[in-house]
Amino acid sequence: MVEEPSPAGEAAAISPLASLWRNRDYLILWGGQAISTAGTQVSRLALPLLVLALTRSPAQAGLATSVAILPYLVLSLLAGALADRWNRKWVMILCDSGRTIAAGSIPVAAVTGHLSLVQLYAVALIEGSLNVFFDLAETAALPRVVGKEQLPVAMSQNGATYSATSLIGQPLGGLLYQIGHAIPFLADAVSYAVSVISLLFIRTELQGERDAVVPNLRLEITEGLAWLWRQPLIRFMAFLGAGAWIPLYGNYLLVIVLARHLHASPATIGLIFAANGVGGMLGSLVGGHLGRRFGFAPVVIASVWIWVLLWPLYAIAPTPLALALITGTIFLVFSIYNVVQMSYRLLLIPDALQGRVNSAFRLIAFAGMPAGTAVTGALLQGIGNTPAVLLLFVWLLVLAVITSVNPHVRHALPFSAVREI
Repeated sequence: MVEEPSPAGEAAAISPLASLWRNRDYLILWGGQAISTAGTQVSRLALPLLVLALTRSPAQAGLATSVAILPYLVLSLLAGALADRWNRKWVMILCDSGRTIAAGSIPVAAVTGHLSLVQLYAVALIEGSLNVFFDLAETAALPRVVGKEQLPVAMSQNGATYSATSLIGQPLGGLLYQIGHAIPFLADAVSYAVSVISLLFIRTELQGERDAVVPNLRLEITEGLAWLWRQPLIRFMAFLGAGAWIPLYGNYLLVIVLARHLHASPATIGLIFAANGVGGMLGSLVGGHLGRRFGFAPVVIASVWIWVLLWPLYAIAPTPLALALITGTIFLVFSIYNVVQMSYRLLLIPDALQGRVNSAFRLIAFAGMPAGTAVTGALLQGIGNTPAVLLLFVWLLVLAVITSVNPHVRHALPFSAVREI
């Protein structure tokens, strides 16, 4: 079925170089999510710190962070099919309304003296579940808002915004945590509420016309899986993502534990993660350009090898500043990689399949996230900091070799050719 172009897509076709800053609905979507993401970054640092304060266990802190990602393994395929069937705008509104309530329950429980580890796990699970639906609906909707010509630029800008909010949000999270352990979660709840309000003002239809057929979730999910499996490059990138996320998502807990070993305060740890924001913002800003200039394969292959070279430095980092420099550089490279692979993927997927294919991709790729924090926490507690770093380094080395010899990566089409498909 041929989709009708969105108003934004028609504008992009007439004027490919038209600035995203003149796209009203993109600005509303971007602005609301920038505020929401800033709130998430504030509470993201607070969660493992709060669990560590309650339990003094890196394994428990890793497990709490993993709980928020587990819904991707259970709900991704269902959420992707429903994101292609339901009104994507209202999916996002309802999800952020639920996340407002969930995050807001933590400061309420803290004030009334009923905050517990069980509640922290429950909130992480609820927010993670709603995030699955929200994220897939937003990703599927983005090509409707900006059109194909502007998609790589939009992905770069979104990535830069995420990194900028990390730059601001995580140091702010550390500072707010020192003032009051529940305050970061209150800020997160307010940011979700702002997102809900902003989404109400979007005019663009966030999905094309659909065939009037009897809904069949099993068939719809199978179509998304089948499309992904028939694309060897996208399939490989999904499995590469799963492998890479094990050390990269566990990196968050790793840096917290290493920084605490160096006697860093929560505010200092927040500043260390500000380096992620700086690196991620720079990487996102240049990622689209590097993808067009050098091509998909060189950027992806170079990224995994740079991760390999940087990772062992964690074992000898003598100060919090050194941790910040290593982490910032790793996430600069990760942001370049992420902009390139995600833009490439969204250009290839038909609109009617965006939710289902992206859900199938993330089901595979994001499997490394809960494994990453759980494995990293277990390694840090079981064998110590330096052996854990070196074991994760060996894992990255294996991934780099496999990526370098994969023929589908090495012979991927340039971006200009993908846009014509």
